[in-house]
Amino acid sequence: MDARKFVLKETGIVALGQALCAGLMIGIFALLGKWDTSIWLGGLIGGILATANFFFMAIAASVASEKAVNQDVKGGQLTMRLSYFLRLAVIFVILYALVKSGVCHVLTGVLPLLFTRPILFVAEFFRKSGEIKA
Repeated sequence: MDARKFVLKETGIVALGQALCAGLMIGIFALLGKWDTSIWLGGLIGGILATANFFFMAIAASVASEKAVNQDVKGGQLTMRLSYFLRLAVIFVILYALVKSGVCHVLTGVLPLLFTRPILFVAEFFRKSGEIKA
C-alpha cells in the first residue's frame, strides 16, 4: 500500500475514534451536570488537535523512513526529533491559550490526546488478517 494512502487511512480511523471518544466524554460531563460550552469546545478542539498530531507524526515517520532507506539515518532521526518537539510545542501553545482564555475546559482539551493510542489498539482488532500492518 502506498505510504500516503496508508497515512490517510490511519488518520481517518483516528479521526473517527476521536469523534466517538470525544462524544462519549462530553456525554459523561453532561450526565454529571457539568455540561457547558467550554466542555464541547474542548472536546472538539482536543479531538482535532489529537488527530492533527497523529497525521503530522505519520508524515514525519514516512519522511524519516525514506531518509533511512536512502542511508541517511541521522537525518531520519533528526526529522523525528524535530517533528516531536514542534508538534508538542504547537499543541501546548494552542491548548494553553484556549484554556487560559476560558474557551475550552482543561480536561476535555487534554484528554483527547490520550485517546489516540487506545483507538489504534482497538482498530487492530478490526483489521483484516491479510492487511498490511505498520
